Amino acid sequence: MTNKPKHRVIIVGAGFGGLRAARCFRRANVDLTLIDKRNFHLFQPLLYQVATGGLSPANISAPIRSILRRQNNCTVRMGTVTGLDPASSTLILEDARLPFDSLILATGVTHSYFGNDHWSQYAPGLKTVEEATEIRACILAAFENAERLNDPHERQKHLTFIVIGAGPTGVEMAGAIAELRRNTLKHDFRNIQPAEAKVILIDMADRVLGSFHQNLSAKAQQSLRKLGVQLHLNARVINITTDTVTLESENQTATYHSHAIVWAAGVRADSLTTKLAQSTNCPQDNASRLLVNPDFTLASHQNIFAIGDVINYPHQTGQPLPGVAPVAMQQGKFVANVIKRRIAGKPQPKFHYKSPGNLATIGRSAAVAELGKMKFSGFLAWFIWLVVHLMQIVQHHNRVLIFIQWAWNYITFNRSARLITNNAKKNEQHNSGNE
Repeated sequence: MTNKPKHRVIIVGAGFGGLRAARCFRRANVDLTLIDKRNFHLFQPLLYQVATGGLSPANISAPIRSILRRQNNCTVRMGTVTGLDPASSTLILEDARLPFDSLILATGVTHSYFGNDHWSQYAPGLKTVEEATEIRACILAAFENAERLNDPHERQKHLTFIVIGAGPTGVEMAGAIAELRRNTLKHDFRNIQPAEAKVILIDMADRVLGSFHQNLSAKAQQSLRKLGVQLHLNARVINITTDTVTLESENQTATYHSHAIVWAAGVRADSLTTKLAQSTNCPQDNASRLLVNPDFTLASHQNIFAIGDVINYPHQTGQPLPGVAPVAMQQGKFVANVIKRRIAGKPQPKFHYKSPGNLATIGRSAAVAELGKMKFSGFLAWFIWLVVHLMQIVQHHNRVLIFIQWAWNYITFNRSARLITNNAKKNEQHNSGNE
């Protein structure tokens, strides 16, 4: 008697959702393959700390093979998906075609410049390690360039930092830059006063952290202003160049000069998602996210699932669920359980997202936290933010390293990862003509 072939499961993407789904299969009788174009899992919520020199990329990254090395039913494969043949249940990679019985797409999203993709070369977003180190280089190089300039007008251009988008990423980024210039770099230069640098935060909404309760949003704005961050709300960005940002507000325009511009204003699904949508006849929303069924399957394909930021899931509240790690992780666990129950011939459960709350830090001992009906701000919210983020780090030794680094930063105001590593060409372009 021959053994029945194991159910073949492929997961594309080792982010929060994909990795959680993979771990939920650890005791299942399946043949699991996890594919990612990188060889590491990245803790994206702390990328802003890499971008401002507080942490190194290795602190918030973990090799996928190391994470899953004890899961014998899982094969990790580094590769790039180029297409999908749903008729034959085959995933197409650059160098292979892999058949599957169940497929989970957890590919994540990229930045949305709302039809102005050419802005990306002037205002990088914050989704990858490369982008974080590029932004870090831009910020630190701006201080270095200002140090050697004698023209006050040119110097001020380099000492102006602009963050576009006042959601959690934008608020945390603006707060970190403000602390960097006011505390960390305070005594490092001879010809400039880093504390005099301007940090500008821009958003189309009338308040920061629009997904939070209004009272917490107001407290966040108060904390930002205390740090010296200039808020430009109800303002729409209409143009970005290599060193300018032009805003429109109340039918008036204003242009600000800066050599360090960060984009945190929107996201959309990437081009691969559109390819997969076309091959499966799955509808997409205005942000190119997949419109999935209540069980996270695509259109009429009951063996193809999608989770995380790449989908629009309106079935619970009528609105898309937020693009945060807890959503992706709960979806990953749910889909893994659906597949396991199908294999066992058991009835399928219904998905219901349970929000653990909203958290955002503004700076040293300042944060806002929304945990159910409980709302916190200040030091207590900041402490909750620290604990929650530490516990979400995948590997234990990274938790220890980050805790030690945070403690050292808190005591000394120092950010030891202040390295300009990969931005020489851009810095040379900024320097030209300013001698």
